[in-house]
Amino acid sequence: MPKPSYFPLPISLEEITPAWLSAAVRQRAPHATVRGVEIVEFIRSTSTKIRLRLDLDEAAKRAGIPELVILKGGFEAHSRNVGMANMHEREVRGYRDVFPVMPLPTPACYFADYDPERQQGIIIMEDLKARGVTFCHATQPQTFEQVARRMQALARFHARSWASPELHPGGKWAYLDEFLTVMRPFFNFTTQPENWDGSPGFFDTLASRGPGMLEVSYHISAAIDLADRPRWEGALVQVYLDELARSGVEPPAFDEAMRQYGVLLLYGYFIWITTESHYQTESVNTANAARVSAAMIDHDIDGLLNAVAN
Repeated sequence: MPKPSYFPLPISLEEITPAWLSAAVRQRAPHATVRGVEIVEFIRSTSTKIRLRLDLDEAAKRAGIPELVILKGGFEAHSRNVGMANMHEREVRGYRDVFPVMPLPTPACYFADYDPERQQGIIIMEDLKARGVTFCHATQPQTFEQVARRMQALARFHARSWASPELHPGGKWAYLDEFLTVMRPFFNFTTQPENWDGSPGFFDTLASRGPGMLEVSYHISAAIDLADRPRWEGALVQVYLDELARSGVEPPAFDEAMRQYGVLLLYGYFIWITTESHYQTESVNTANAARVSAAMIDHDIDGLLNAVAN
């Protein structure tokens, strides 16, 4: 099978040319042409986010490609490290394979693919700043209502594949690895999901199979202030369970959901306690590590893990 015209994917800024961008956006807009490109902003973190201003022909404009886009990929010194390529590939699968058929409020995507030879995954998405989106930040804890809306959106998304035969051998999503299997080679490195505010949206993903409560635990424990989380977390888990039920899923009982919630705090703790400052700022790492650590103490993580082991 011949390689797509946009391969190899760029791994340097010099390779992000109008010719390459034209080939890339034709994945979804076959007649579009990018006549010129300007790098407006370059944001370094776990993955690189590059804000581009595109000079588009009329066919590209008619196809809905905007002048300002975000190109996300691995353009860092650590981007070819063990585990990082795995992360890039899973994020591409989310935008390329999953979201088109299992919608979640995400940015519009104009290109997504993974190049195994270069261990590079690239997504070209809409620039949410151009839409006036307000971004969440770890130093600004979220309200109960904000997190509840995300729990509802997440439950509706999870419900679409909950216990689905499509996740098993021979099914449509069988090729997606179990989450903890996906993460095993990545446990020397770290990443952060970010969400946008108002009507909730999501834009980082590691497409995989795994327990729904992992994402619930990860988000609630890091998004809420230390003083609010003990008062709100049970009610927020119930919001998630109720939305699963409204979506046609038989959810786990509340006590079992909270047990899973407590056990899976370990994942968030590992992420935030090991994330280096060239992946995320120390203010983000410190705020989230403190919140998750307090949650682990409150939930007697030692006792929970010993019960699992025995």
